[in-house]
Amino acid sequence: MHTTQYLAKILKELIRTTDLISNEEAEKLVNGILEAKRVFVAGAGRSGFMAKSFAMRMMHMGIDAYVPGETVTPNFEEGDLIIFASGSGETKSLVSMAEKAKSLGGTVAALTIFSDSTIGKLADMTVKLPGSPKDQSEGDYKTIQPMGSLFEQTLLLFCDALILRFMEKKGLDTNKMYGRHANLE
Repeated sequence: MHTTQYLAKILKELIRTTDLISNEEAEKLVNGILEAKRVFVAGAGRSGFMAKSFAMRMMHMGIDAYVPGETVTPNFEEGDLIIFASGSGETKSLVSMAEKAKSLGGTVAALTIFSDSTIGKLADMTVKLPGSPKDQSEGDYKTIQPMGSLFEQTLLLFCDALILRFMEKKGLDTNKMYGRHANLE
């Protein structure tokens, strides 16, 4: 099979994921972001890269958005929201961070394949994203892709869709956001 044929199959998988995501859960998360004092986004591995790109876009919209572990990240407080991107919902470092965030009085959100996972159960709001976990013997969504690729791709595109919904609710456009784009590059 050629590379472009694989790409076509991947795109078909991604299109199928759209109908499996709850608009109600997504809207609750958008409203949670709007109501939060500050937003923190955490993930590990490739999910962590997707989470960082989401934090960057929120910053472009004027939201105080941070990634735990970065040198410029402030302390987490009551009134803050932390969004965890974790396919399994069981990544030990993220579970411990979610427990800490709850103990500090913050709001926890989860973007995960398994809403009944440890992080899913700790979360005040959860958006179940389709995907197959790294161990593909689990999960209810089969994919031709290796490991967690489908979840990570769905995560990136879903977060971009959240940004569009946020822009709509706040009356923002790309030109207004571009003013916050890095300019020392």
